[in-house]
Amino acid sequence: MKIGFDNEKYLQMQSEHIQERISQFGDKLYLEFGGKLFDDFHASRVLPGFEPDSKLRMLMKLSDRAEIVIVINAADIEKNKMRGDLGITYDEDVQRLMKEFSSRGLYVGSVVLTRFANQGRAVEFKEKLEKQNVKVYLHYAIEGYPSNIPKIVSEEGFGRNEYIETSRPLVVITAPGPGSGKMATCLSQLYHDNKRGIKAGYAKYETFPIWNIPLKHPVNLAYEAATADLNDVNMIDPFHLEAYGETTVNYNRDIEIFPVLSAIFEGIYGECLYKSPTDMGVNMAGNCIIDDDVCSQASYQEIIRRYYNALTGVVRGKAKENEVYKIELLMKQAKITTDDRKVTTAANHRAELLGVPTAAIELSDGTIITSKTTDLLGASAALLLNALKYLGGVDHDTHLISPEAIGPIQELKTKYLGGKNPRLHTDEVLIALSMSAMTDENAQKALEQLPKLRGCQVHTSVMLSDVDIKIFKKLGIDVTSDPVTKVSPK
Repeated sequence: MKIGFDNEKYLQMQSEHIQERISQFGDKLYLEFGGKLFDDFHASRVLPGFEPDSKLRMLMKLSDRAEIVIVINAADIEKNKMRGDLGITYDEDVQRLMKEFSSRGLYVGSVVLTRFANQGRAVEFKEKLEKQNVKVYLHYAIEGYPSNIPKIVSEEGFGRNEYIETSRPLVVITAPGPGSGKMATCLSQLYHDNKRGIKAGYAKYETFPIWNIPLKHPVNLAYEAATADLNDVNMIDPFHLEAYGETTVNYNRDIEIFPVLSAIFEGIYGECLYKSPTDMGVNMAGNCIIDDDVCSQASYQEIIRRYYNALTGVVRGKAKENEVYKIELLMKQAKITTDDRKVTTAANHRAELLGVPTAAIELSDGTIITSKTTDLLGASAALLLNALKYLGGVDHDTHLISPEAIGPIQELKTKYLGGKNPRLHTDEVLIALSMSAMTDENAQKALEQLPKLRGCQVHTSVMLSDVDIKIFKKLGIDVTSDPVTKVSPK
């Protein structure tokens, strides 16, 4: 895979820039951390060379100066809000984040429950954390937030919130997901610090949109596709343009809220510290793109993947048609179609010829391999075996798993477990392959190729089961599917 992003340069520039920002504010900076810290796979897909844990590694460079505060909306605890990518609740993710941070030598200072209103599950979660000796602070909803500035910047507003005791110059405010109250937590701390004579500062760390590349750059269009469900729109920052005569990119929510933020800053400090939303940001990613074409092509592929994900999401009842329409518009702006995804055309062409479900994978060297559903294997399971044979130099006609070995597994699925589909899924075929590898040299060769599938592209002509989706994700494969549940045989 071609590299378009200098990750080491990014780590160095980003950490230095944050240190500079800390020094501007009397050695106390609240840094609102947007996006994912551990597993930013969107960034790694559109900026080839960006490591999914880059932001975490950058923080580790500042570990002696930083502490982390994790924010969670009490209402999200009450309704068991889930992280779709991980399949766990937000409160479970808070505990996961604490463990992950601590295991890397990063100090987690406390957890904040925002919009707290004595919700039953939130109270239980607070008590659970406190039994683990975790400091928990309560913040409350403010009537009229964010427009009622006099109320917000008063003892009845931010003044009601519990003051978060911190001990280090960089306080990273992060959360399991959007809507957790990160910005309000930062602003509340500025209010309380100012009352205590501490001149603290605030900055925002969002990777996307990238502020110093063009508005309609494919990387920024891919961000819009990724947030189609939120109706985020990239815009020229009018405040930055007026203040400096420079064209920069931000997104609508930050631009819309900036006058309110400016007024809040004036209420706290007597003046606004920033002239534009762009000023608040500390993202250096745009300075580390080393091959614009590579990043552009990767972003085109991401937009198409997001399109297929939206289509299948509508069929599953997990997405709205407006998301599809928005991404279709982005595809027109980028001048791309689904035909620009090679595995899509390969899988669908074979499906039209055979009249059965099919799949295709593009390997790192550009080779396209296809498969079809058989009596023994689903198309996805067959695709994995075909790809592993190719990578391991095993003849295509060689059986890695004997049909006699598959038969008992099918009987278990249908006769004893009540399944209707006897064909092996991806997880089942990998287990069978690992068993065969104990006695078969070719199966062992194929099994050893699994790491080479990371970053490969797959398309299937029908929608996948949850099991197959999870296996592809674990293997690091980017998969899309047509929004079709079954195919009528010809």
